[in-house]
Amino acid sequence: MLEAIARDALGDPDAVDAALERALDLSERSGDLTPYLLYPASGLLEHHARHRTAHAALAAEIRGLLAGTQTGPQHPVPPPSRPEPLLEPLSDSEIRVLRYLPTHLTGPEFAGELCVSHNTVRTHMRHLYAKLGTRRRAEAVARARALGLLAPSPHRSQATRLD
Repeated sequence: MLEAIARDALGDPDAVDAALERALDLSERSGDLTPYLLYPASGLLEHHARHRTAHAALAAEIRGLLAGTQTGPQHPVPPPSRPEPLLEPLSDSEIRVLRYLPTHLTGPEFAGELCVSHNTVRTHMRHLYAKLGTRRRAEAVARARALGLLAPSPHRSQATRLD
């Protein structure tokens, strides 16, 4: 994250994007959002989210956290009970669509990002909801997080680290 901020100060947008992508990749794997909280740079994340990124959902969550729209440490989310495993595994295409569910993007916007039709995205979402046993987008995201299919929620990670 610090490298991205430094590259931005030097006026090197390509290096900024590369550094942010590396930082988001590390955070996606570890669930650690501390660098974004210590060195908030929502403008960089907003700009980066407009480019092709493998971490659009995570970038949107971090921007929401920085904007104060996510639950903070003063209102931690209680830990979920042990979730029931999926009866049928998700396909690779369903997993790609799942990663966009936590964002504020619409179905047609998912389709554009994934280079597929909107109908294809709707079909994958229907299958996702059925396999996850949910009916709404927020429920699907919560269940996928509980199953470890998505990065941990930023407010849960932050609350854990601040305790």
